[in-house]
Amino acid sequence: MPPRIPIPSRFGVSNLCFRPAALSSNALPITAVANATTMAQRRKHKDPYALAQAKQRKDANLSRRAELKERRTKELGDPVRGISTPFLESFDNVGGSTIIIDPKSTSDGSEGIEIKTADNILLNHFLKPSELEASIKHSQILTEPIVDKIRDAADPVIEAVAKKRHEEAHARATTAMARIVSLANASQKDKTRANVRRCIETFGRHNTDQTLKPRLQPNPSTLGGITAPEKTPRAGPDTGSSEVQIAILTAKIRVLANQLETRGGKKDKINKRNLRVMVHKRQKLLRYLRTKERGGDRWQHLVNTLGLSDGTWQGEISL
Repeated sequence: MPPRIPIPSRFGVSNLCFRPAALSSNALPITAVANATTMAQRRKHKDPYALAQAKQRKDANLSRRAELKERRTKELGDPVRGISTPFLESFDNVGGSTIIIDPKSTSDGSEGIEIKTADNILLNHFLKPSELEASIKHSQILTEPIVDKIRDAADPVIEAVAKKRHEEAHARATTAMARIVSLANASQKDKTRANVRRCIETFGRHNTDQTLKPRLQPNPSTLGGITAPEKTPRAGPDTGSSEVQIAILTAKIRVLANQLETRGGKKDKINKRNLRVMVHKRQKLLRYLRTKERGGDRWQHLVNTLGLSDGTWQGEISL
């Protein structure tokens, strides 16, 4: 059995007193301190001057926060629509220009027509103005009244009436064809398809490589003499580069944003989600393109043409 160790030596002290210390005369009990604090708080909350000061400080802080938030939002811009530009506004009225049918005289003296479209507006059903003009001329030739070869037995009055009827019928047919192929009367799907084709022609690298400066390539000496491999030549129009994808997404985002602003659009939860997905996808592509191009000519051309503000690719986008 181990020897018993005295209490003072066990705790390493020579004098150990277990007598409780006497309370000072000025100290208050814990309950008294709590009651005093509670009463002070109650008096503070009942003081109208203190309440007015607190309300004034709170209102000043809230107004300052709202002002800063509005300033940041204005500096970043709208993350969905960005800044309005002529090319961006042309997405809405892609079929707004009507087809002009201009009669003209041909070299042989006969009357012909000429199809004109303002600002090279695309036609529906993948048609070109030259193709439409050729088809209308061909139909005019096929529907011309047959002229009697024996002129002695021909009646000029009947031939004049037939010719007048043919001209009137051809004019009605031409007007009908112009309405059919015009994008002003097309569905939204056809208008979006036309906008996609315009985006490919405007931002596709098969066209912009001839006008915009390429990105600076690293010097082989800095890479230890290693040269970058040559890229495979493009076989057709550029439809997959970041610029084209961003432009196509911008056209579709504008259509959805306009649709959600119509009556009953607030309840369209499916298109709200589709809009949110496309906005975030465009933000990722913009961040990638800015990192890759480092603010070069391609980036400036894309941002200035589509009116993309800093809010479209910076920070967190919440819709």
